[in-house]
Amino acid sequence: MTEIKYAERVPDCEAYLELFNTTGWNDMYRVSAGDLQRSLTRSWHAISAFEEKRLVGFGRLLSDGVLYAVVFDVIVAPELQRQGIGTGIMRRLLQRCESHGIRDVLLFSAAGTPAFYRRFGFVDRPGEAPGMMLRRHDDTSPEEAPVGG
Repeated sequence: MTEIKYAERVPDCEAYLELFNTTGWNDMYRVSAGDLQRSLTRSWHAISAFEEKRLVGFGRLLSDGVLYAVVFDVIVAPELQRQGIGTGIMRRLLQRCESHGIRDVLLFSAAGTPAFYRRFGFVDRPGEAPGMMLRRHDDTSPEEAPVGG
């Protein structure tokens, strides 16, 4: 493996789509390069990892810049996983949060990855902790939920 260089920037949309597709997430999201580009440009902070000129890793933060930040889309090319690239990305993202005094860093992660994130101090949210998720897809209609639960 050649040297990995990290850049504080959003990558080219075509290169990112190629990396994003390695996760299998696009089977569910079905997004285009343009959709991903619009999403990425709204990030608060992004880290791209390159092996020479090839994008091999990425991670980003959404944040209000004061209280909260959420880590999204930490991806490393499958053939280069377990070589420290994800760790390099996470350290840089968390340094950004620390330098801005972010109080709570939340995480949106893929199934099967908790052990990786625990190394950085992330813990599972207790059952009584606040937080929920609403997922909407273009191919389904959200069911009506009764008001008040």
